[in-house]
Amino acid sequence: MNYRLTIQYDGTRYAGWQRQSGSTPTIQGKIEGVLSRLAGKPVEIQGAGRTDAGVHALGQVANVRLDTELSPEEIRAYLNTYLPEDIGIVSVAPASDRFHSRLNAIGKIYCYRLATDPARHVMERKYMTPWTEPLDVPAMEQAAGLLLGSHDFQSFCARKSKKSTVRRLDEIRLEQLPGELRLTYRGNGFLYQMVRILTGTLVEVGSGQKAPEEIPVILEARQRRYAGVTAPAQGLTLVQVLYS
Repeated sequence: MNYRLTIQYDGTRYAGWQRQSGSTPTIQGKIEGVLSRLAGKPVEIQGAGRTDAGVHALGQVANVRLDTELSPEEIRAYLNTYLPEDIGIVSVAPASDRFHSRLNAIGKIYCYRLATDPARHVMERKYMTPWTEPLDVPAMEQAAGLLLGSHDFQSFCARKSKKSTVRRLDEIRLEQLPGELRLTYRGNGFLYQMVRILTGTLVEVGSGQKAPEEIPVILEARQRRYAGVTAPAQGLTLVQVLYS
């Protein structure tokens, strides 16, 4: 039977989602190890996306085929018993035989958190990136508006791709909270490190290093060097994978 897994994880000590050779710790590798023990044979899972090293998730989705008499709740309990404490299975549910977590996804929501006050956010230091210089949030919102819609985002991709780099951004929302600026991105897909580069570019706009009017030029250039820095991984969380 095909099962759909919803997964949370703290990515701090992992080399990303994707399984790697050797003893390198990854989220996929840890989950597959426990499922293989449950099934008594090697098991592979398919994730909706490959989060980078150090990136977190509240709503990663994966699917797996298992031949077991255990109920979905028993599978979830088994996984949560044997997985490390920084990986949690939120739910396990039967899925249609044709469900594929990546191929059926129609979009994703990511959130990037900037700590904007001089206080040290000790309890959340692994999930926020410190930024104590003043930020012009209206300028950042103006730049964000120019990024919405369908564009070739090659300039916002950390590696060259032979496949299409056209993506659609449906929303970039900036929220000013006490001591924090939160940037939420919703789109139909994201390139390698795209959200982190978008964030770095918007921060450069907010700090006066770039003007909002430069965004169309950066998009048109289709070269990574025109966009801003890549924001650190620790502030980024995959919030939700969207399905029709």
